[in-house]
Amino acid sequence: MKKFMQKKLKNEKGMTLIELLAVIVILAIIAAIAIPAIGTIIENSRNGAVKADYQNALSAANLYFTENPGETTVTAGGLLDGVALTAGTTASYLDDIGSLAPAVEILKVTGGNTISGSATASGKTYTISSAMTNAELSDKTNAEFTGTTITP
Repeated sequence: MKKFMQKKLKNEKGMTLIELLAVIVILAIIAAIAIPAIGTIIENSRNGAVKADYQNALSAANLYFTENPGETTVTAGGLLDGVALTAGTTASYLDDIGSLAPAVEILKVTGGNTISGSATASGKTYTISSAMTNAELSDKTNAEFTGTTITP
Protein backbone atom coordinates (compact mmCIF):
# COMPACT_ATOMS: atom_id res chain seq x y z
CA MET A 1 0.00 0.00 0.00
CA LYS A 2 2.88 2.36 0.84
CA LYS A 3 4.41 1.93 -2.61
CA PHE A 4 1.04 2.54 -4.24
CA MET A 5 0.59 5.87 -2.39
CA GLN A 6 4.12 7.01 -3.15
CA LYS A 7 3.61 6.24 -6.83
CA LYS A 8 0.33 8.20 -6.92
CA LEU A 9 1.84 11.20 -5.12
CA LYS A 10 4.82 11.18 -7.44
CA ASN A 11 2.54 11.54 -10.45
CA GLU A 12 0.80 14.62 -8.94
CA LYS A 13 2.94 17.52 -10.18
CA GLY A 14 0.77 20.61 -9.44
CA MET A 15 -2.22 22.56 -10.72
CA THR A 16 -3.54 22.09 -14.19
CA LEU A 17 -3.94 24.95 -16.61
CA ILE A 18 -7.74 24.76 -16.24
CA GLU A 19 -7.50 25.15 -12.45
CA LEU A 20 -5.18 28.13 -12.85
CA LEU A 21 -7.54 29.77 -15.35
CA ALA A 22 -10.49 29.20 -13.01
CA VAL A 23 -8.66 30.99 -10.18
CA ILE A 24 -7.76 33.91 -12.47
CA VAL A 25 -11.37 34.26 -13.65
CA ILE A 26 -12.66 34.27 -10.07
CA LEU A 27 -10.16 36.97 -9.07
CA ALA A 28 -11.10 39.07 -12.13
CA ILE A 29 -14.80 38.88 -11.22
CA ILE A 30 -14.08 39.96 -7.64
CA ALA A 31 -11.93 42.86 -8.88
CA ALA A 32 -14.62 43.96 -11.37
CA ILE A 33 -17.12 44.18 -8.52
CA ALA A 34 -14.82 45.75 -5.91
CA ILE A 35 -13.08 48.51 -7.88
CA PRO A 36 -16.21 50.58 -8.74
CA ALA A 37 -17.51 50.15 -5.19
CA ILE A 38 -14.24 51.43 -3.74
CA GLY A 39 -14.35 54.44 -6.10
CA THR A 40 -17.83 55.32 -4.86
CA ILE A 41 -16.73 55.03 -1.24
CA ILE A 42 -13.77 57.35 -1.85
CA GLU A 43 -15.97 59.92 -3.64
CA ASN A 44 -18.55 59.88 -0.83
CA SER A 45 -15.82 60.37 1.76
CA ARG A 46 -14.48 63.42 -0.13
CA ASN A 47 -17.99 64.88 -0.30
CA GLY A 48 -18.42 64.20 3.42
CA ALA A 49 -15.16 65.95 4.24
CA VAL A 50 -16.29 69.13 2.46
CA LYS A 51 -19.67 68.94 4.17
CA ALA A 52 -17.88 68.58 7.54
CA ASP A 53 -15.76 71.66 6.75
CA TYR A 54 -18.95 73.70 6.23
CA GLN A 55 -20.44 72.36 9.46
CA ASN A 56 -17.25 73.07 11.44
CA ALA A 57 -17.27 76.66 10.19
CA LEU A 58 -20.89 77.03 11.30
CA SER A 59 -20.05 75.66 14.76
CA ALA A 60 -17.07 78.02 15.09
CA ALA A 61 -19.28 80.93 14.00
CA ASN A 62 -21.78 80.01 16.72
CA LEU A 63 -19.01 80.49 19.29
CA TYR A 64 -17.96 83.72 17.63
CA PHE A 65 -21.49 85.14 17.63
CA THR A 66 -21.96 84.12 21.27
CA GLU A 67 -18.83 86.01 22.30
CA ASN A 68 -19.57 88.95 19.96
CA PRO A 69 -23.34 89.48 20.12
CA GLY A 70 -23.22 92.71 18.14
CA GLU A 71 -21.73 91.06 15.04
CA THR A 72 -23.98 89.69 12.29
CA THR A 73 -21.50 88.29 9.78
CA VAL A 74 -18.09 86.60 9.72
CA THR A 75 -15.99 84.83 7.07
CA ALA A 76 -14.23 81.49 7.35
CA GLY A 77 -10.93 83.31 6.89
CA GLY A 78 -11.80 85.62 9.76
CA LEU A 79 -12.55 82.67 12.03
CA LEU A 80 -9.18 81.18 11.12
CA ASP A 81 -6.95 84.25 11.27
CA GLY A 82 -8.15 85.46 14.59
CA VAL A 83 -10.95 87.87 15.19
CA ALA A 84 -10.54 91.00 17.28
CA LEU A 85 -12.43 90.66 20.53
CA THR A 86 -13.93 93.51 22.53
CA ALA A 87 -11.11 93.45 25.12
CA GLY A 88 -8.48 94.19 22.47
CA THR A 89 -7.32 90.57 22.13
CA THR A 90 -7.79 88.20 19.23
CA ALA A 91 -9.13 84.67 19.15
CA SER A 92 -8.97 82.04 16.46
CA TYR A 93 -12.14 80.01 16.25
CA LEU A 94 -10.90 77.52 13.64
CA ASP A 95 -7.58 75.69 13.47
CA ASP A 96 -8.02 74.96 9.77
CA ILE A 97 -10.66 75.93 7.20
CA GLY A 98 -9.98 72.73 5.24
CA SER A 99 -11.33 72.98 1.72
CA LEU A 100 -13.34 76.18 2.32
CA ALA A 101 -12.46 79.41 0.58
CA PRO A 102 -11.56 82.17 3.07
CA ALA A 103 -14.46 84.24 1.69
CA VAL A 104 -17.12 81.72 2.80
CA GLU A 105 -19.62 83.83 4.70
CA ILE A 106 -21.60 82.92 7.80
CA LEU A 107 -24.59 85.11 8.68
CA LYS A 108 -26.19 85.37 12.10
CA VAL A 109 -29.93 84.79 11.68
CA THR A 110 -32.74 83.78 13.96
CA GLY A 111 -33.42 80.05 13.79
CA GLY A 112 -29.85 79.02 12.95
CA ASN A 113 -26.89 80.70 11.36
CA THR A 114 -26.48 80.25 7.62
CA ILE A 115 -23.43 79.63 5.48
CA SER A 116 -22.76 80.32 1.79
CA GLY A 117 -19.70 80.26 -0.41
CA SER A 118 -17.37 77.85 -2.19
CA ALA A 119 -15.03 75.05 -1.28
CA THR A 120 -12.56 73.20 -3.47
CA ALA A 121 -11.44 69.63 -2.91
CA SER A 122 -9.78 67.18 -5.30
CA GLY A 123 -10.33 69.48 -8.27
CA LYS A 124 -14.07 69.87 -7.63
CA THR A 125 -15.76 73.08 -6.55
CA TYR A 126 -18.62 72.82 -4.08
CA THR A 127 -20.74 75.97 -4.02
CA ILE A 128 -23.55 76.81 -1.63
CA SER A 129 -25.29 79.62 -3.49
CA SER A 130 -28.33 80.14 -1.27
CA ALA A 131 -27.50 80.17 2.42
CA MET A 132 -27.95 76.87 4.29
CA THR A 133 -28.32 76.17 7.99
CA ASN A 134 -26.54 73.37 9.82
CA ALA A 135 -29.80 71.38 9.87
CA GLU A 136 -30.13 71.68 6.08
CA LEU A 137 -26.51 70.56 5.65
CA SER A 138 -27.12 67.59 7.95
CA ASP A 139 -30.14 66.54 5.88
CA LYS A 140 -27.93 66.15 2.80
CA THR A 141 -26.30 62.74 2.35
CA ASN A 142 -22.69 62.60 1.25
CA ALA A 143 -23.83 61.26 -2.13
CA GLU A 144 -26.10 64.31 -2.61
CA PHE A 145 -23.33 66.67 -1.59
CA THR A 146 -21.58 66.64 -4.96
CA GLY A 147 -19.18 69.03 -6.65
CA THR A 148 -21.88 71.31 -8.02
CA THR A 149 -24.12 74.03 -6.69
CA ILE A 150 -25.71 72.78 -3.49
CA THR A 151 -29.14 74.08 -2.60
CA PRO A 152 -31.26 73.48 0.51
